[in-house]
Amino acid sequence: MLTRLSITNYALIRELEINFSESFSVITGETGAGKSIILGALGLILGQRAENLSLADKSSKCCIEGTFNITNCNLEDFFSDNDLDYEEFCIIRREITPQGKSRAFINDTPVGLNQLKELTSRLVDVHSQHQTLLLQESSFQQSVIDSVAGNGPILSAYAKVFRSLNEMEKAMELLLKKNQEARNEQDYLNFLFDELEKAALKPGEQELLEKEAEVLGHAEEIKARLFNAAELLINSEDNILRRLNEVANLLQQAGRHHPEAGSFTERLSACIIELKDIAEAVNHLDEATVYDPEKLAEINDRLAFLYNLEHKHHVKSTDELLEKKSEIEEKISGIASLDEQIEKLKKQIADGSRELIRLADELAVQRRKFSKPIEEAVLQTIRQLGIKDAGFCVDISKLKVPGPFGSDRVRFLFSANKGSDLNDLSKIASGGELSRLMLAVKSLISSNNLLPTIIFDEIDSGISGDVASKTGSILTKMSEKMQVIVITHLPQIAGRSNEHFKVYKYNENGKTFSSIVKLNNDERVSELALMISGNPDLEAARETARELLKNN
Repeated sequence: MLTRLSITNYALIRELEINFSESFSVITGETGAGKSIILGALGLILGQRAENLSLADKSSKCCIEGTFNITNCNLEDFFSDNDLDYEEFCIIRREITPQGKSRAFINDTPVGLNQLKELTSRLVDVHSQHQTLLLQESSFQQSVIDSVAGNGPILSAYAKVFRSLNEMEKAMELLLKKNQEARNEQDYLNFLFDELEKAALKPGEQELLEKEAEVLGHAEEIKARLFNAAELLINSEDNILRRLNEVANLLQQAGRHHPEAGSFTERLSACIIELKDIAEAVNHLDEATVYDPEKLAEINDRLAFLYNLEHKHHVKSTDELLEKKSEIEEKISGIASLDEQIEKLKKQIADGSRELIRLADELAVQRRKFSKPIEEAVLQTIRQLGIKDAGFCVDISKLKVPGPFGSDRVRFLFSANKGSDLNDLSKIASGGELSRLMLAVKSLISSNNLLPTIIFDEIDSGISGDVASKTGSILTKMSEKMQVIVITHLPQIAGRSNEHFKVYKYNENGKTFSSIVKLNNDERVSELALMISGNPDLEAARETARELLKNN
C-alpha cells in the first residue's frame, strides 16, 4: 500500500508530503485547488510519461517520491529478476530536470519506465473518468471475469502457447518461402555441383600447372642455357673445372714452401667438389628438360578450363573452387533437410494448436461458471446505488478463431429501465450509470484482494443523496480488504473515510501554490459543512457533518 507521497516543484506544488493510512482516505478541496495535480504527480511514479511538465521553479528539478509497503505482495521474484534490492518498504522516485530529462529509481537504483510500470501495476489501481470508459471495451470486461474467476494461471499458460504458436507460424512462413526458393534453385545447384565434381579438382592444382606450363613454354631456351652452362663448367677444352685444377696444383706446390698457400689448396678443393656436383645437376636438368608441345597444349587447355570455372564462381584459385563445391553441396543437403524441418514444425504447430484449444476451452468453462455470480453481484450493487430497475448480463460468445485471451468474446449488456432490452454499454449507459457500474465492478474485483491499493478520481460523477451515501458504504467495505483513496466532492463519501485531506491554494511573493493538510475532527466538520452548504459556519450544515462523522 501507499504509505507516503512526497512532491517537490511540480506545477503549483512547491513542496508537500502526505502520509496515508492503510484503510480509507479521502482528498477534498475546491475546484482548481490542485487535487488533479496531486493525481498527476502520483501518475509520474506509476510510470506515466512526463510530457509538457510545468515546474513551479523553472531552475530546479521536480521530484516525486512514494513509499509503498509491499509486504505480502509476492514481489520478491520481480526484484530478483531485475537485480533490485528488495525492501518491505519500497521507495519509488521520479526526477525531471528543468531541461525535461526524466529519471526513475526503485530503492535508489535507476530503472526504465517499463520496469516502473511493471512494478506499480501490481501495487496501485488508479480509477479515473478515463478508466470508466474502459468499461465499454470488451477486453476490459473479459479481464473482469478472468480476475473474479481466478483465471490468471490459465491465461498465463494460454498466452505462452499463443505466443509460441505465432512464432512457429511465422517460422513456417519463412521455411515455406525458403523451400520454394530452394526448389527453384535446386536444378541449377545440381548442375553446378556435377560440373565441379566432374572437373576432378585437386588442391593446389592451378599453381602446379602454371609452373609446369612456364617450364614447357620456355623449354628450348632453358636447354640452350643449361647446355652452355655445362660447357663452361666441364665440357669445353678450356672449362672452369680444368682451370681450377691447374690453380689447385700451383697452390699445392707453393704450399711446400709456404704453409698459408697450402691452406688455400684445401679451400679450393672444396669448391671444385661443389662445382662438380653443380655441373652434374645441370647436365641432368638439361637431359630432363624436354620440349613437348602436345603436353603444353594439354596443360594450357586444363588451365583455361580452370580459369573459366573460377570466373564463373567469382574465385581465384582451385582451392577456392573446392570450397565453392562444398558450399553448393551443403545447400543441396539443406534443401533436402527443409522438408524434414517443415514436417517437424507442422507437427509442433498441430500439437500447439491442440493445447491452445484445450486451454481456451478451460477458460471458457471458467468464464461461464462465474458469469452468473458476477451478474448477481453487480446487479445487487448497482441497485444499491440507485438504479432500482437495472438489468445486467454477461454475454459470452465463441470466436471463430482464438485470440490472445482465448476463444471467447465477452460483452456486458445493461439496461437502466424496467422493460428495456439489454444492450451494449456504449449504446445505452450514461456517464453516471457507467460510474456506478464501474464502482460495482471495482467492488467485486476488490473482494479478490488483487491489488493492495485503489485510488478513485471522480467516482462520484452524476450521483448524490442516498446514492452517494451508499457509494460511501461500498467504498468503506472495499477498504476492509485494501487501501482505498478517493478524490471526491461529496460529503456523504468524505464523511465515511478514516482520514480526510484537504487540498488548498495559497499566495506567496505574488505567486499561487497548492498544498495539502490532514484535517482533525473539528476541521473535518468545517470542511464537510462547507461541502454541504457552502458555508462552514452554518450550524445546520455543521450538525449534518457531525452526523456523517458519527455514522462512520
